Amino acid sequence: MAYILNIDTAVKNASVSISLQGKIVSLAINNSPHDHAAFIHTAIEKVLQEAAITINEIQAVSVVYGPGSYTGLRIGMASAKGLCFALQVPLICIGTLELMTTAMSHQLPKMNYEYLLYPMIDARRMEVFTAGYNEKLEEIMPVQALILDKNSFTALPKNIIPVFFGDGADKWKTICTISNAIFPGLPALQNDFAAMSFIHFTSGNFAELAYSEPLYVKAFYTN
Repeated sequence: MAYILNIDTAVKNASVSISLQGKIVSLAINNSPHDHAAFIHTAIEKVLQEAAITINEIQAVSVVYGPGSYTGLRIGMASAKGLCFALQVPLICIGTLELMTTAMSHQLPKMNYEYLLYPMIDARRMEVFTAGYNEKLEEIMPVQALILDKNSFTALPKNIIPVFFGDGADKWKTICTISNAIFPGLPALQNDFAAMSFIHFTSGNFAELAYSEPLYVKAFYTN
């Protein structure tokens, strides 16, 4: 019986959950992106109480490590690592774009044509954090910060349907010239996050606790 604490503060709607064998048993969601720091520790107490377990019954902590909100990533990683050190349990790191793509792959209908999946996270102005995946969820375009213009993605094969999703896809849709592109809404991520965390747990795919850092993709600057 594996209880895992799952922490996602990489995106606007932060979440904390307790999962058992890959299924969520308690969940807290925060819809205020500027309030993740205040949310996370209260949320952990809440989900533990609702799951009727103590913190010492947690067998691993899983965190979405980026890309995403710079501040949110720091908050999530620091909280996850702190708990792992205190509880002496392993850390699991899940990529934001990989998680988004996995969730979207379960929502798309089975058709007679092939998809390419491009998750997009808004990185301000016309920039997004993105990557590309085929239907087998194999990476075909590495994680990157991309400044969008009307010529972006125009070299894609014409017989394959490109799927753009996430909050960054909203601004891409306004200038996209790809006639067969589709822009479905991003499904909730929490169930897939819990399932992916359990797969990592059962396979022993743990992060190096001392050296794990958020994936920022690009440098953060302050004036």
